[in-house]
Amino acid sequence: MTMASIVIVHGAFGGGWEWREVATLLRARGHLVFTPSLTGFGERVHLATPETSLEIHIQDILNLLRYEDLHEVVLACQSYDGMVVTGVANRMPERLAHIVYVNALVPEDGQTVFDLSPPAFRKRFEEAVRTAGEGWRIPVPAFEDDPRIAAFARGRYVATPLRPFTEPIRLGPAPDSLARTYIWCT
Repeated sequence: MTMASIVIVHGAFGGGWEWREVATLLRARGHLVFTPSLTGFGERVHLATPETSLEIHIQDILNLLRYEDLHEVVLACQSYDGMVVTGVANRMPERLAHIVYVNALVPEDGQTVFDLSPPAFRKRFEEAVRTAGEGWRIPVPAFEDDPRIAAFARGRYVATPLRPFTEPIRLGPAPDSLARTYIWCT
């Protein structure tokens, strides 16, 4: 088996820690695996501000690819971070071999997270920001997960800055040759 360089980007409220078990399994098979936490999440929660943006999150992953000198990367994401990964693929396709979207958003130029979400989702989150999020962050919602997953995540999920959900993604022409897979979990 050929070793792959794999970068897995977590979703909103989470952090790189979410992918610890998957990363361990992939590393045991000889792959180079990175599970970064974006600015304002996980062990980088202290960096969250009202200015934390989609653009900053895209830059987080571009910098990882650049500073770790990664090429032929399998770039995987979930949920919100389809926005981030799409931005990365648009700006640095020459570093990527494949994108894997797991229940993730796949935006077009100018779209926001809220554009790709049901209106009730937006309304619920904006209300939570106004009433319990200090006007700039979305409090951690109640997750109705498998009890084992909920126990694992308890105390690790963090409030998510609102700005990445309202900031339109800016994309140039789409790279034609980049392989993409979409996994929809039910």
